[in-house]
Amino acid sequence: MSDLKVWVQGIGLLGPGLNAWPTSLGVLRGTELHANTPTVLPLPARLPPAERRRAGAAVKLAMAVADEAVAHAHVDPATLATVFASSSGECANCHALCEALATPAPVVSPTKFTNSVHNASSGAWHIAVASRASSTSLCAFDGSFGAGLIEAAISVRSSGQPVLLVASDSPYPEPLNSARPLPDHFGAALLFTATSTDRSLASLTISLGSAKHVAELPNASLDALRRAIPAAAVLPLLVALAQGTSQAVAIDYLPDLGLQVNVEPVLQPETA
Repeated sequence: MSDLKVWVQGIGLLGPGLNAWPTSLGVLRGTELHANTPTVLPLPARLPPAERRRAGAAVKLAMAVADEAVAHAHVDPATLATVFASSSGECANCHALCEALATPAPVVSPTKFTNSVHNASSGAWHIAVASRASSTSLCAFDGSFGAGLIEAAISVRSSGQPVLLVASDSPYPEPLNSARPLPDHFGAALLFTATSTDRSLASLTISLGSAKHVAELPNASLDALRRAIPAAAVLPLLVALAQGTSQAVAIDYLPDLGLQVNVEPVLQPETA
């Protein structure tokens, strides 16, 4: 894979003790302590009331960070192609379907089935923002963020058009949680363009190579999140973007493949 260069225009963030990008800058820069408080998922205001009530955790999480990123970048979401990456998808509905199928008279709710598929979040987003742009939903187990980053960057470079990357994970209920433990909800969104604009935060040059050990984050609490939730593999990149300095960042991907991202700041985060 040739090196891929993109520019970051907007960021969304929601996770334990990380309630949004601007309010998390102090934690990411290491000037504030990280309080590992449970993630609070907002209702997706873009959805009609009935759909809002039926929205599961995965949809709420993905839409929250997507909304923040497009607002940060001051772009019309109806124009954006998207990549949604998740190692887990809609866990609660998956659990509910498994429960229903395990009963003596299995009856599956059509609504729960519709909301259980891996592209439920992307479907809800594109319907809500009235977007007919292309969308990809993918899963690569613990390497899902890395796979999403590659897919989004390739799309930007090949089309020349902006792409919104949304990476998110939510925990399963028991007993699935025992087999695939995820401690909390975590999501992040990055809006990429093919060229620099007057709102660009930084350029990213993404390369693929042999697996590299990702250095522990100085904040032990953040590093625990990075290791525990696949979507939180984005945290070293977010730390570099928050610090606003030129850095080479290693990102967890596959066991025999690693990602390196060279970050070159354009705007200081607090002025973006």
